[in-house]
Amino acid sequence: MKTSHLVLAVTMGALAFTGCRSTQEALRIGEAGEANPGPCPRAFALYDASRIVDIQGPESFSNVGFTGEMGSIRSFCRYYGTQPIVADMEIEMELGRGPAAQGNTAVYEYFVAVTRKNIGVIHKEVFPLQVTFPQGADRVSVTEKIDRIVIPRAEENTSGANFEIITGFVVTPEQREFNAQGKRFRVSAGQAG
Repeated sequence: MKTSHLVLAVTMGALAFTGCRSTQEALRIGEAGEANPGPCPRAFALYDASRIVDIQGPESFSNVGFTGEMGSIRSFCRYYGTQPIVADMEIEMELGRGPAAQGNTAVYEYFVAVTRKNIGVIHKEVFPLQVTFPQGADRVSVTEKIDRIVIPRAEENTSGANFEIITGFVVTPEQREFNAQGKRFRVSAGQAG
C-alpha cells in the first residue's frame, strides 16, 4: 500500500504544486473547527476506464494477460472559510493474472483527475502501480491512497459540489471500447461476462 499526493493550486492562471498537510492532520490538531459550507466533491471511477483487460490476440480467456478492476472508492474532504478544499481518497483495486500473462509482475497505470463538474478537467495526474503476484496466485487486492488533493475555490461560498475527483486505469482505445460494451474477463470466472 502506498500513499500518493495530488496537489492543485491556481497561480496567475497556471497550475502549480504546493505542500499542505493532509485532512486527517488538520482535523487532529483542531484547525478546521467550522463545518464545510457544502458537500465534498463526488469521487468515482470513470466507467470506460474502471477495468483493464490485456488481451493478446483474439478475444478468448486463454489470451487474457493481466487484468484490473476498480472497487470501492472512498473520499473525505474538509474546507472552511476561504481555505481550499483538501481531499483524501482511497481506491480499492482487484488485479488479476490471466493465462497469457508473462511473469509474476505487472505495472498498471491509473489516473486521478479533478474536474469542474460538467465543464472540464482542472488537473490530471497518472500514477504507476507495480504489483508482484505471489507464486501460484492469480489475484491480488490493493488499496491505493491519494492524499492532499487540494482544490482551490474562487470564493468562500464555493461548494465542493462544483467539483469531481475521477479515477480510472490508463487504457488503450481498444480496452476502452471493450469496457464501453460491458464485456469483461475475470480471472476467477475463466470466461467472458
